[in-house]
Formats: sequence, structure tokens, C-alpha cells
Amino acid sequence: MSQVLSSTWALLLGIVLIMLGNGMHFTLIGLRGGIEGFSAAELAIVTSGYFLGFLSGARLTPLMIQRVGHVRVFAALGSFMSAGLVALPLLTEPWAWTVLRVLIGFCMSGIYVAAESWLNASATNETRGKVLSAYMIAQTLGIIGAQGLLTLGDAGTSALFIGASILVSISFAPILLSATPVPVVEVARPMSLRGLFRGSPLGAVGIFLLGSVYATQSGMGAVFGTQIGLSTGQIALFIATLFAGALVLQYPIGWLSDRMDRRKLIFGTAALGAASCVLGWITGGGSWPLMAAAFLAGGVTTPLYALFLAYTNDALSAEDMPAASGGLVFTFGLGAIVGPLVAGWAMEGLGPSAFWLVLGVTFAAIALYALYRMTQRAVVPVDETESYLNVLPTASPIAVEAAGEWAADNAEVERETGA
Repeated sequence: MSQVLSSTWALLLGIVLIMLGNGMHFTLIGLRGGIEGFSAAELAIVTSGYFLGFLSGARLTPLMIQRVGHVRVFAALGSFMSAGLVALPLLTEPWAWTVLRVLIGFCMSGIYVAAESWLNASATNETRGKVLSAYMIAQTLGIIGAQGLLTLGDAGTSALFIGASILVSISFAPILLSATPVPVVEVARPMSLRGLFRGSPLGAVGIFLLGSVYATQSGMGAVFGTQIGLSTGQIALFIATLFAGALVLQYPIGWLSDRMDRRKLIFGTAALGAASCVLGWITGGGSWPLMAAAFLAGGVTTPLYALFLAYTNDALSAEDMPAASGGLVFTFGLGAIVGPLVAGWAMEGLGPSAFWLVLGVTFAAIALYALYRMTQRAVVPVDETESYLNVLPTASPIAVEAAGEWAADNAEVERETGA
């Protein structure tokens, strides 16, 4: 691991700084929106705007890079994102925030494509697994650390938004000054939704529902905290706990994934997520039970994403995996657009506790569909499955494809060694 860090530390440092800025702005939307009197439905539209931009960026950025070059696109997107963050407190209207969030989401997605291209180019087949793990840890630590920075200022002023903009701006320095040579960006054409569903119904449906869960947690969590009267510090802790759970539970769930029927693990993990939402619902605003619910609900979301990727790859041939990866990222993005809209509508009509209700019902739907799929298709023997993919839901198709290639190669080596 020390060899991996020595060759990628500048890239990982840049990623941490980007996630500090992006993580701050996600929570700030809920905090400042509450101060400005935005409704849950209005903030839900703002949240969905980000994921609409993110989905568009994942599709268009590779074409932009091929046309005008990697460095130019990376620098331009970084500049626009930094400007968008500064403009948020200057234009405190729902429509303006929605437009700005589409822009920020588009830029953030493009930044991921560029950074992950450099990261993938710096790895070899032997080190790619460790590089992806380090990347995941850097991203998660950045998001968690961002919540701590929120306690240093007042969301009612422009200071925290400016701080987020500064962090994003300086994050490009270590990446641009160290990332050589410029990698070639090649993203496979995404598999159609029909083809993805035909190849892996559970993967397609599950990843769509999980996109809804992830976007609701990350985008509407601060709105929920504001509406039940949590302080800024408590809201920051709540959001940080959502992502800390993912950091802790990723390894044990990944370990189980390579040793049992993944459909059973998907069922059990989603059921745990649903149970944690029930805990959050019945405890109201109780501090520690609320944090426990956040830890478990957030903790199973990221591993479920990796589980769906791995399970889908199990059902496909090696040549179909890159296209399927793009299809899964696109399907996840569609769910991420829909999820906050549903949650915002429910919170508007039923109150803040509907945050947990929507999450719990979605987790339960994943669990029940996994249970149904167990009756429709024979289990894939463990020794014929691909390795668990250690990636985050925010990953672009670049990282997902790289993880899929690594998993396939790793599984093949393990089968040959075992033979």
C-alpha cells in the first residue's frame, strides 16, 4: 500500500480537497435552505438538479475531452464549479439554486471522469485494487471531514460557501501539477436499459432503487435535520455518520460477498437498511438512536452499490461488462434524480419523518425483489463469481469499468490458483 500511496498521493490529496468542498456544499444546501424558508419539495428539486447534471456530465465529458483535451476540460469544469459554489449564497431562490446545482453536478461528474482517468492510468493490474480502495477511502474521509468544517462558520452568511469554493479551487493544483502523462479517456457505450434488465433484472432494478436511497440520504438528510430542529453541529454529525457507516461496513460485507450467494447478502443488507429506517422513524429526534440509524442506513448503501455491480458482472460475459458498467451508472443516476423528488413530496405532506419512511420502503423493496429473484434463477457457484468491486456510488463509468476489469482479472487468477 505504501508503494501505491507514494505514486498516487497527489491525486488522492486532490480528491480529498474536492470532496471537502463538495461535501460542505451538499449539507449547506439543507442548512441555508431552511434559513431561507425553502420547503422540502423545493429543496428536493434543487437536490435532483445536482444528480441531473451529474448524469449528463458522465455522458458528455468524455466527448469534450476527446475534442479539446484532458487538461483544458478539467480546468474549465473546476472553474465553473468554483464559481457556482460562490454564486449559491448570492442567488437564494429555488429556481436559481436548481440551475446552479445542475451546473455543479455536471462539473463534478466531469471532474470525477478526469481524476479517475489519471488514477486508473497510474495503476497496474497488480495495484489497481489497492488504488481503488485508497480512492474510496479518500473520498469518504473528504465527505466526513467536510461536515466538521461546517461547524466553523454560519450557514446564514457566505463564508462557508466561499470556503467550499476555495477548497475545490486549490484541489486542482496537486492533480494538474503531478498527473503525467495525460491519459486517454475511453468509455464504453452504456448498455441499454432493456439489455441490462435482460442480463440481470436484480442488478438493474436494485441499482435504480439504490440511486434513490443514496440521493435521498446525501441530499435530503440535512433538510430532515433542519426540519426536526437539530443544531448545525448535530446535522453535521448526522451526515458524517451516514458516510462513516459505509467506511466501517464496506469490508465485512465485501468479505461475505465473495463467500455466499450475493442475492441472499443483498436481501440481508437491504433488510438491515429497512430496519435502521424504522429505528430512525420511531426515535424521532433522539440524538444517539438517530445516529445509530444513520450509521446503519448509510453503512449499507455503499456496500449495496458494490454488491449490485459484482452481482451483475456475475451474470454477464467479460466483453459485456464495460457496457453494463455504463448502463448501471446511468440507471443509478436515474434513480438519484427521482429519489429526492419522492422524498421531498412525502416530507411536504407527511412531515420530516417521511424521510425515514421513504428510505425504509425503498430498502424493503430492494430486499423483497432480491427474495423474489432467488426463486427465478439458479445461484451462481461462489467459485465462478467475480470479485467484489470496491467503488463508491459517486464513481464515474471510468472507475466502475476499471473496477470491473480488475475484479474479472482477480477472479480468474484466484480460480487458476485454486485449480
